[in-house]
Amino acid sequence: MEFEPLNMPNEVIEFDVMAGGSGEDDDTAIAVDVVHPDDDDDDYNDDDLVSGRDLAATVDSLDPVLEPYEGMEFESEESARIFYNSYARRVGFSTRVSVYHRSRRDGAIICRQVVCSREGFRRCRDGDDTEGRSSKRQRAVTRVGCKAMITVKRLDSGKWVVSKFFREHNHELVPPDKVHCLRSHRHVSGPARSLIDTLQAAGIGPSGVMSVLIKESGGINNVGFTTVDCRNYMSSSRQRSLGSGGQHVLDYLKRMQAENPSFFYAIQGDELSTGNIFWADASSRMNYSYFGDTVTFDTTYRTNRYRVPFAPFTGLNHHGQPVLFGCALLLNESESSFVWLFETWLAAMSGRRPISITTDHDRVIRAAVGQVFPDARHRFCKWNIFREAQEKLSQVNQLQPTLEAEFRKCINATETVDEFEACWESLIQRYGLVGNEWVQSMYNARQQWVPVYLRGAFFGEMSITQGSDSVNSYFDGFVNASTTIQVLIKQYEKAVASRHEKEVKADYDTINTAPVLKTPSPMEKQAANIYTRRIFMKFQEELVETLANPATKIEDTGTVTTYRVAKFGEDHKAHIVRFSVFEKKANCSCQMFEFSGIICRHILAVFRATNVLTLPSHYVLKRWTRNAKSGVVLDERALDMPSNSRESATVRYNNLRQEAIKYVEEGAKSIHIYNVAMEALQEASKKVAAAKKHGPGVTQLGTMVNGGNREMRTGEGNCMGQPQSYSLDEKDKKIMELTSELDNANQRCEVYRANLLAILKDMEEQKLKLSVKVQNVRLGLKD
Repeated sequence: MEFEPLNMPNEVIEFDVMAGGSGEDDDTAIAVDVVHPDDDDDDYNDDDLVSGRDLAATVDSLDPVLEPYEGMEFESEESARIFYNSYARRVGFSTRVSVYHRSRRDGAIICRQVVCSREGFRRCRDGDDTEGRSSKRQRAVTRVGCKAMITVKRLDSGKWVVSKFFREHNHELVPPDKVHCLRSHRHVSGPARSLIDTLQAAGIGPSGVMSVLIKESGGINNVGFTTVDCRNYMSSSRQRSLGSGGQHVLDYLKRMQAENPSFFYAIQGDELSTGNIFWADASSRMNYSYFGDTVTFDTTYRTNRYRVPFAPFTGLNHHGQPVLFGCALLLNESESSFVWLFETWLAAMSGRRPISITTDHDRVIRAAVGQVFPDARHRFCKWNIFREAQEKLSQVNQLQPTLEAEFRKCINATETVDEFEACWESLIQRYGLVGNEWVQSMYNARQQWVPVYLRGAFFGEMSITQGSDSVNSYFDGFVNASTTIQVLIKQYEKAVASRHEKEVKADYDTINTAPVLKTPSPMEKQAANIYTRRIFMKFQEELVETLANPATKIEDTGTVTTYRVAKFGEDHKAHIVRFSVFEKKANCSCQMFEFSGIICRHILAVFRATNVLTLPSHYVLKRWTRNAKSGVVLDERALDMPSNSRESATVRYNNLRQEAIKYVEEGAKSIHIYNVAMEALQEASKKVAAAKKHGPGVTQLGTMVNGGNREMRTGEGNCMGQPQSYSLDEKDKKIMELTSELDNANQRCEVYRANLLAILKDMEEQKLKLSVKVQNVRLGLKD
């Protein structure tokens, strides 16, 4: 028997499927709902309900139908859940997640059931009886055995299909003016939280706050939550502190840093119970050195009423799996606090800034990102905006239910800026949204969340319309709304161990199993040996698609040739590829390579047409290869740190201490090394004395900017346990230069080879023609 890693609000136990016990395949295990809270239990944190961030998913191909049907396909499980919950809102009932199945092979969910919240019947708990309950609150009966539900299963293609749908309810449905009271449709949005915080600071109580919200929203139906939700939020915001659990976290951080000097942690503020905390273990810091090109800062706790304000930094490893770059507990959400957090995180990552960063759509976070990461491409989480659209446009959506699907289609399905602009203009005109303040504000920020504007930056996602949440849910199933500070650390360690095990499994599968090749192309065989399994599968998909996407030459300047690539029967969706023959470099209008780091079918079609038989090295990103973690770690800790971190005496002390410990350990191994080490120390002592005498004064212990008094403990040594040197960097740089020259030479050779083959082909044709002419002359002479 297997148990989920966390006791969720809906307690779930997984059972292996018994032979003949269900209709499922033998490689799956079934998870059965055991305990369900009632809808009217206001003390319950509904993290498992179909609401909030769990609803985020791709709805690219979603047609504006009003209800699901068997055989209906979705891009992901989450998109099916969000569609069913949207359908439930229109019809008038609440939803929740119920039974699911996991694959025995990799533990992934392959079947999910979402039911009406009134499904089943309340179960009596131990000690519950009809007598002696006067001291407990009497709870209304809300479970009436309703059978309305939807079941979706994952196909081999990765898509999800509706395998079962039951429409009928055995209870009355809720009218549109009361739908906002249903639990799966209640949510305190970001703008609402900001307004509540402001009014609460002015001394206004829950009733007064709700009056303002009702007036601002144009009616209680548009607020999106109830007075109870407002009161709960105001209560939790007053009590936001770590309390006694803070010492538990601090003890853990100190113990981890003592065990491994490369463990990094920092505390902001004068008091532990009210200050922000950040930490990153050695693995997180090492992972960032390999995969730190794109980062997601996940603040799910701000939207799902988490008890613990837990915010991780995550990314993607070479298998496309979530990978951790550090964690934070945020008790203060001012701009200066986010600046402190980002700068502290950057210091732990040796000052190496990411190419791109994804965060919530929040004014304060946006300002902090602009200060600390001015050159990074900043993207807002698209799915948070979709969720916000449900709330802001709920009144319009009730009158015109097709709006939601059309809105997503406009965002996800458009492939060019002009197409998006035309679609957006048509959408707001058709649904009467001209002048809507929220719609206008989202349009003004379109370059930071609409996919067509983000294609030129690297975000590491396999699809431009893929949801960032679905790939970065590192702590999914381990940390949720019911997690307390006391159990957070235990769940954190379980999540890290689980993710590590999955990466090891993916490494094993990549190394020990050979993929099935689908073409005779040498390029496919090359890619199979270079890429990890999942990345190769994506590359193979693009390569196979070249058979249906012929490339047509439309312009040739001598150095750059322009091709038009379109799928058979879809000429209106053609892409333009500009190809430099001598450099073997191509640019495609779809910009898939720039966005995901995997070459697109359009460029591959051009390669096929121009006899480029192997993948040029500049189209192979090391971060997607089997050897992503090989080579010299980009880690020269103290030298690469931002100036404000180098000026911290605590950091300097820890850096020198760690280097000295490694130096002593090496120096004591033999008398010869000992003598060399002593001489080097004496020489170093003279240099330090000279620098102290002639250089600037030693900075005293103090505080860092943007954070007040701060405690920081970190070991800044190389996470691999070996010191770095400039000679290695110089050697690597020289090797890279020579490799680049070799690639250029190989490219020129390929061009010459192609030209030579063309000449030889012409010569053979000429030889054949001459042979035919000679034969004709001989026949003529005989006649």
